[in-house]
Amino acid sequence: MKGPLTLFLLKHPSALIFLSILALFTLLVSLGSEALGSGFISTSFIKTLGKTLCFCLIAIAMDLVWGYCGILSLGHFAFFGLGGYMIGMWLMYERTRLIVVEAAQQAPLPLSAQEIQDAIGTQIFGVVGGADFPLIWGFSHLLSVQLLLILLVPGLLALIFGWLAFRSRVTGVYLSILTQAMTLALSLYLFQNDSGLRGNNGLSGLQNLPGHEQTPQALISLWFFWASAFALGLGYLLLKLIVESKMGNVIRAIRDDEARVRFLGYHVETYKLFIFTLTAILAAIAGALYYPQAGIINPAEMAPIASIYLAVWVAIGGRGRLYGAVIGAAFVSLLSSWFTGGQAPDIALGSYSIKWVDWWQVLLGVSFVAVTLYAPKGIGGLFDHFDKGAEK
Repeated sequence: MKGPLTLFLLKHPSALIFLSILALFTLLVSLGSEALGSGFISTSFIKTLGKTLCFCLIAIAMDLVWGYCGILSLGHFAFFGLGGYMIGMWLMYERTRLIVVEAAQQAPLPLSAQEIQDAIGTQIFGVVGGADFPLIWGFSHLLSVQLLLILLVPGLLALIFGWLAFRSRVTGVYLSILTQAMTLALSLYLFQNDSGLRGNNGLSGLQNLPGHEQTPQALISLWFFWASAFALGLGYLLLKLIVESKMGNVIRAIRDDEARVRFLGYHVETYKLFIFTLTAILAAIAGALYYPQAGIINPAEMAPIASIYLAVWVAIGGRGRLYGAVIGAAFVSLLSSWFTGGQAPDIALGSYSIKWVDWWQVLLGVSFVAVTLYAPKGIGGLFDHFDKGAEK
């Protein structure tokens, strides 16, 4: 007897193919890593691949909210950054606490709990001229609470913002502008030193897992790579189940003709609010996995341009196709790393030389325009025959 999940995968081969490719890719990378395998793949590239998988996760979230529901959100990277800040607070606090406790053991007199707490505060906030813990750091010492906040803080922000916007029936370009304004406001607030998150300095040293000081970075990087692959696979399966359900049909109808769906008796705002909040939470999970691999997070990561890049990834990959969003995010992320990492050779044109570090964004913009004009289905459109649900 085949279970419902097995029947679903057999009915939708694109999901089965995607999960199989992801599993095979994860296995091959693991075998080629420095931690477990031949060392053919460097630790730095393992981190790049892990971060790319996180980008793929936020890309499928963006595809659900834009490609399927028709909401062009230019603010989802704000939720991505909030997820990073939530886990970053615990990582930075716990790592600093261990350093302070170790240093206190060399003191002639033992430090009290309050003195240790004050020393931790000085270490973390001294860079912005402070020493006291802001209120928002009240649970930074509890990993379980910070993990919960990864879901609650971005989810609550999305819920409030979405409820205000959708109940007012703001749509189209006006909604896009509002989401971008939200991102800009949040970014500007976090740039302030009194925001409680170290202003422009952000949170750093996130690649150091507390309690694993003796564990090599090669193994830690592989752990995060596995976690990112698992989150992407689970997120893809969840969203695939949604888009192939009755809800998927409704949100496609909202994208195509919102007024008609409302006339048929559906509560359009509830559907849009659910999709907007769910994708915000998925974006936050992606950010929580990304920034420990990046090692640092600051408000610049949440600038509005990042959310625009996200829309470009989905458009290049092919919106309305979850695998298209993955292809677009992976393609642009890896190509960006190659061009901006100095690996792409410069092109000499007489007295002028094209340096890809400077010209990469121009190339990305041209690619976006070209895809929009000549290949509106994106790269993912090449694989539509594997997926009966693409662009219904």
